[in-house]
Amino acid sequence: MMKEAFFPTFLNSYFIALGVLIGGSLIGGISAFFTNQPPMTVVFRLSDSLRIWAIVAAMGGTFDTVYSFERGIFHGQTRDIIKQILWILSALGGAQTGALIIRWLTQEYISS
Repeated sequence: MMKEAFFPTFLNSYFIALGVLIGGSLIGGISAFFTNQPPMTVVFRLSDSLRIWAIVAAMGGTFDTVYSFERGIFHGQTRDIIKQILWILSALGGAQTGALIIRWLTQEYISS
């Protein structure tokens, strides 16, 4: 297993989740335009459904995370568990930030 520094991985996790959510939502909005659907509504809906996938993409798959939890629990390496929890929180924060930006851009939450 390749060891990476904590802080760069923490930032990568945040920005990967942010990029996946914003990019996926906006590209989906372009496809909605071509298929004659309301683009802003589709972008807003995609931002909700892409959240979990943005987190998984930021974590680089789930097997490394599960392996780190196992190592932390069964081998007494609590430092790995804390790092994984912080990386997951970073990915959650990136996905939430992306969803908030999409919400601001589309203004779908404003009722008529």
